[in-house]
Amino acid sequence: MLTRDLVLRLCADATEFDRGWLSEGGKTIVPYLPARDVALVHGIVEGAREMGAERILVARTRAEYAYDPVVAMVPDTEDLVDLIRGWGQRPTDFLVALEDLSGAVLVTASELTVAAGPVPFLRALIGPDVGRARAAFAEHALDRQDTSLIQTAIRYGCLEPGARHARTPRLPRPDAAERLVATAARLRDQAPGGVAVLRVLRSAATWAMVILIASGLFLAPGFGAAPPVLLGLAWLVLMAATLARSRTVAFSVLLRMVALGAAIAPAIGLAEVALASGLGLPVTDRFTAVYVGVPVEEMGKLAPLLLFRLFARRRFARFAAVDYLLLGVAAGAGFQLAEGAAAAVTGAVLPPAASYAPWALPGATAFAGTYFAGHAITTGLVGGAVGLAVVGRRRLGYKLWLLPPLALGLAALDHVALNAAASGLRLTPVTAAVYDATGAGRSVAWLLLLFLVAGIVLDHHLARTVDDVVPPLPGSSPWAGLARRARGRAIQRRAAIPSDISSTFQRLARVRAGLPASLALTLAELAHEVVVALVAAARGPATLVVALRLLRERREIGMGAYRARGRPRRDAPPRADLWRAREWLVATMLPGAAAALVLVPLAAAASAFAWRGPSGPAASWPAPSWPAASDSSGGPVAYLPLLADDIGRWLQGFSPTGQNVVLAATVSVLLLLCTGWATPHDVPTSERFLHDPWAAILGVLGLLAPGQLGHLLLGLLGGLVPRSLIATLYDGDPPPPDPPPPEPEDPGPEPPRRRRHGRPRGRRRRA
Repeated sequence: MLTRDLVLRLCADATEFDRGWLSEGGKTIVPYLPARDVALVHGIVEGAREMGAERILVARTRAEYAYDPVVAMVPDTEDLVDLIRGWGQRPTDFLVALEDLSGAVLVTASELTVAAGPVPFLRALIGPDVGRARAAFAEHALDRQDTSLIQTAIRYGCLEPGARHARTPRLPRPDAAERLVATAARLRDQAPGGVAVLRVLRSAATWAMVILIASGLFLAPGFGAAPPVLLGLAWLVLMAATLARSRTVAFSVLLRMVALGAAIAPAIGLAEVALASGLGLPVTDRFTAVYVGVPVEEMGKLAPLLLFRLFARRRFARFAAVDYLLLGVAAGAGFQLAEGAAAAVTGAVLPPAASYAPWALPGATAFAGTYFAGHAITTGLVGGAVGLAVVGRRRLGYKLWLLPPLALGLAALDHVALNAAASGLRLTPVTAAVYDATGAGRSVAWLLLLFLVAGIVLDHHLARTVDDVVPPLPGSSPWAGLARRARGRAIQRRAAIPSDISSTFQRLARVRAGLPASLALTLAELAHEVVVALVAAARGPATLVVALRLLRERREIGMGAYRARGRPRRDAPPRADLWRAREWLVATMLPGAAAALVLVPLAAAASAFAWRGPSGPAASWPAPSWPAASDSSGGPVAYLPLLADDIGRWLQGFSPTGQNVVLAATVSVLLLLCTGWATPHDVPTSERFLHDPWAAILGVLGLLAPGQLGHLLLGLLGGLVPRSLIATLYDGDPPPPDPPPPEPEDPGPEPPRRRRHGRPRGRRRRA
């Protein structure tokens, strides 16, 4: 390859990159002013090694060297230094590029150097905070009032045109959820004592709710059948949230969505009654349960997502693909909680599906040859399809919008089949054929798992395109070698693609070459997050809660930056706070902080065995009773209008005191799901007990809420994490903490004002 072929492909002239090449593949561009020494060459070589490149391309970019051959060499600092010295003492402009041209560094004869490419390639040159480096170059150009540097900053997107006189960009107004979060943060900063007292009161209130629920179990016969339904669905939401390792929503938000889905179920029942009355159909008719109940319920289960969208529309703009799936699972679990608990306490429940493990898929039912995975799974399937379409349409095309109606149709088909079998009806031949072709209800859970995996891979792939705005995780990934080999293999495959084929085949070949690397990088990132969480747990609850919040909020920042598409966006969550949290973790998570071995996976396995064992909650479920299919007088049990009548008759068997106890216990369940489950912002440490024991005691009492005990338990068990795991995160000596972003300098006293002729005010002195 001649120099002109490489330069014309990458550069506009000897000192500028080509804009067409920069726009390919979502490259990040960083101009900076490094010293011209061996450290610059070493940084370029380390960047190539981090990408796993086996060869780099080196060429001089000036016109007089256009017909010189491009030097292809192994990334080595000494060899590259010798090559540059062999060009002579005269400064020259030269280019170093990766073999597949996915990243390059343009070193000019002046003090300017421009690097472009993936963020791992740039971090080896510039440092962890690539976004800060871009902002620092823009600030330096404005401070020096250098026209060439200002034009360079504008050309590469570090400054907007007319930045010296531009106004602050108008940011979108915060929504109700962001205002609520900002108010809570302001209260934590301005009145920490009052907030500590409120946390103690919240902890006491949650335990009072637990007591009310326990009183309902003892004072109301039959009410004990409802808690197993709640525990099973909460376990399902927890499993989905644990597997969705690219989620940006907190587990506490999902539980609130469960409560909202349960609270909106009566409104769905009223809508079914109103629609049946409007169509002139009897509410108790078996055809009504199939042709009215199914459409209303399938659409009504999505109402919590729309309400969430109205309350937090800005937060929706930062959602990952799996967030929609998780919200759908939570909303469907809430509806299933209301329907399943009502059926359980009245003694008419569906038999569990034998093909599903009760601990793996709570709520799955089977009747008369039909299988139904549950409202949580079907609504989650629709939410996952919507998430893939919303987040992936820019990269994969608008054809993804075909997924939501197909998913909704599949969910409705399974629901129709179950209600028809329960009502003694038969499906039409066409409907039965489609039902059998789509798996007869057994494929929904596997499709949900497929959507979950696809959403995780898509979220991580898209977040890597804006990795410059996200702080890197502390330490190194245990599978960093796998990531480098995967990137290097992708570079080799893309470099081997012939240039004389059509653009369509080139695009397909690049996608095929990059897909294994994307999967490997996703696995490496997931392993890194797990190790960071375990090592943070080894340091105690205080470090664990900071790490959990960092892991989630950095994903939120990345997805917000990707979905903003360069438009002005709110700094939520604040990047400065996230960088400070990372620096604190880097300085805190040191080797030697762990003790002996902890068997957390064995504890999880034991809990799963206890769940499905003879003494677990599944054994306390009431015996299933279901009317015969030919009994048309009873109608389908899992139908909200009829369930409301059954609940009314069940409540009539209690005294007014018992009815009040049942009502208080039901409200307590919903309130308990809504409060006390968020990751705590502050955990008292031993140093705080020494400096301010009263505040530390209040902090401990505030953490004793039922929803906070899980964080404390993980933090206590994490002290037994083996030392080898910490050595996996930190190879050798721990890295020093990154320097904090520089604070704005104090401009000092204002200089004296001058007259028009330039002399200072005041009396003149005689010579």
